[in-house]
Parts: sequence; C-alpha cells; structure tokens
Amino acid sequence: MSVSGTKTKALTAALLLAVPLSVYASDREETAEAQKQQVAQTQESLKPVPLGTSSIAASGAALVATSGASVAAANKIGLVDSLQDGLEITIAATGLKAPWSMQFAGNKVYITQRGGGIIEVNDGNEKLQEVRTKKKLRVEGEAGLTGFVLDSNFAKNKYAYIYHAYEDKGQPLNRIVKVKLVNGVWREQKELLAGIPGGRIHEGGRLAIGPDGMLYATSGETNKRELSQDRSSLGGKVLRMTTSGLVPKDNPIPKSYVYAYGLRNPQGLAWTSDGTLYASDHGPSGAPIPGGGTDKTGRDEINVIKAGANYGWPLVTGTETAPGITPPAYVAGDRSIAPSGIASTPDNKILVATLAGQSLKVFDPVTKQMSDLLTGEGRIRDVAVHNGQVYVLTNNTAGGTPGPEDDRLLILK
Repeated sequence: MSVSGTKTKALTAALLLAVPLSVYASDREETAEAQKQQVAQTQESLKPVPLGTSSIAASGAALVATSGASVAAANKIGLVDSLQDGLEITIAATGLKAPWSMQFAGNKVYITQRGGGIIEVNDGNEKLQEVRTKKKLRVEGEAGLTGFVLDSNFAKNKYAYIYHAYEDKGQPLNRIVKVKLVNGVWREQKELLAGIPGGRIHEGGRLAIGPDGMLYATSGETNKRELSQDRSSLGGKVLRMTTSGLVPKDNPIPKSYVYAYGLRNPQGLAWTSDGTLYASDHGPSGAPIPGGGTDKTGRDEINVIKAGANYGWPLVTGTETAPGITPPAYVAGDRSIAPSGIASTPDNKILVATLAGQSLKVFDPVTKQMSDLLTGEGRIRDVAVHNGQVYVLTNNTAGGTPGPEDDRLLILK
C-alpha cells in the first residue's frame, strides 16, 4: 500500500462478503451477474467475521462519526492539506463486488453494486439489500445498477433514485427510477425517465441532487459518438429533471431533459460551495473511427458544466478548440486516467476517483493542477466527503487485479 507523502495505517472491517460474480474487462470495465441471482446466492452467506482486536471493534462507529474538533481542524486548514500532512486509512467494508455509488444516512452508508443490490454498511456490519424494479436489470460490460442518490428528505420518506440498465425489445437502454426502502428492500415507486441510450460501454450513470433541488444524471454515448452532438438524444449528456421526473421550466432547451451535451462517458458530478457544477468525462480510447483511423488516447477531462453548453465530443478533444465549444477546466495527458466519481471538499478542491489512473487525485480549480492524494489501492470508482472525512470505493473486481478483501470501502483521515 502506498500513500503519497503520508503514513498509512490500515484497519480491518467487520464482514467479508462472498458474492460470486463474473468479471470481464471491457473498455476499463467488467460485466457482473444478474441482480436476482446474486442476491439469492449471497443472502445466506452474509455472516459477520470477528474482528481481530477490541480496539478495531470500535472502528465501525468511526465509519460515519468523527469528532467536532477534527472536522473543525480539517475545515480550518483545508481538508486536502490535513490529509497530506498525515493520512490514515481505515478499511470500513470489504468483499464488495463492482461497487459504483455511495450515499450516507445517519450511521449508514449505502453502496450500489453493478451486478445488483445495495450494500448497507452500518457500524461495521454489512447487509446486502435487494433492489426490486419492474424492468429486469441488464448486466453486461459497463452496464448494470450504477447511479444512486438519496432523496433530500430520505430520513422521513425513505425515497432514493437509481440509474440502471434494462432491455426493451432487444434494445439496450438505461432508465432513472424512484425507489423506496421498505423492510430492507428497495422497491420501485415510479419511473422518472426511460429510453436513455445503452450498450456495453460508455454508459455514464452518475446521479446527484443539486443545490437547486433538481436531479442531475450523466449519460454516455454508448460508443455511438454521433449521439453526443444530437441534442434530441439523451446520450452523451448531463440531464436535469425534478425529483418527480418533470422537465424544469428553466432547462436550456425547452421541454428537454438535456442540460449540457458533447460528452463521451461522464461518470462524476460535484458542486463546490459557490454553486459551480463539475463533471468528469472519459476521453478517447484509441478506438477505430468510422470512416477510417483511430481515436487519440487519454485526454480525460474535468469540465465546469454550464446550462446549454457543448463540450465538443467527438468534434474536438482535450485542448482542441472550435467555435461554440466550451473548453474543459482540466485535460489529462495522452495516457488515460479514466476519471469516475468526483467530490468537492470544504476548501473547494475536487477529489477525482480514477480507474486506469489507479489513484485518488486532487484537482485545484484555482491553479488548474491535479496531483495524487492516494495511490497503491488499485482502481478507484467513487469518492465522497462526509463529516470531515474522505470515503473511497475501490473497483478492483471490475477489470482490475482484486486482492483477497476487494472491493473495499476506505476512510481517509
């Protein structure tokens, strides 16, 4: 384990889930088993693994609880600076299978698995919860159960929103669904948006609720690059809707969910304290281009998302410019880092989970520089900031080299 400029301290977790899951690499991703089969095979095997010492047994409570003094200190000197001065890593959950999104409610962390189901992590205990949708989960390549965000009033209404792949008359698609947690099962309540283009790769799939109370989603162009510039298509976009699934009256295109376009495979959304929306996007992967030739490689991006803006794919990539194109805030080099989930810190830096980059990175919007914060843990799928601590989901069971405890939920402090 290697941490950039820090001392590492690893603690073990309470459970090791043994969920059988097929994994196949496909454009930085993998496939997984269908949700129903996975839940059925796993439910009987969810048994606690005793912790090694009494001092570690208390680590479950540390999952979401941190002292007021530590939070205040992190905010005062800057969360990233405090981590770089001396980083500790707590392993809060193990045995996750292709985890994708995480959300927090009280002492609980909810984590989606692409092959199906949501893992509830609560004070060191892990429980697999079924997600029952009216349309069967499609799991292939990068497609499956991905995006997940809790309703702003989840503590009272138990509502959340998921982004999942499905099939309609042989056509691969994605949709956004409102679900409710009832007796440990997430049950579909309402389909908010269906017919989002789907495929094996470039699925997008991130969900987030903005400061304006609207529901935002990222969609990929599913390797059909022409969709990104087609404003009538839902592919290769940032989408925006109410939590009831309606088109907001102030969306940039009348009667359209499209909020921004010209994206390839955006997988991260985050707002800084001033209301600026950032999104990560995968750059070209050297794939063949229709008509001959191949893409360039790398050129992954961090973009400032503005209403109605065009981010250029596939007309331009990286630092290339063209009339009417909004340039990225940051462009990686020709070697892919494959940015996925992102999160903002109290000091308005952007944490970036990277898959191919196998690191947690920090982007500074002021200096326009990106640097490593955490390395040596393999592929990183998602990152979140909660109670003054940074939470990280590894993604080594999805196209990486998994260790015996992968995948894991890590806490950095």
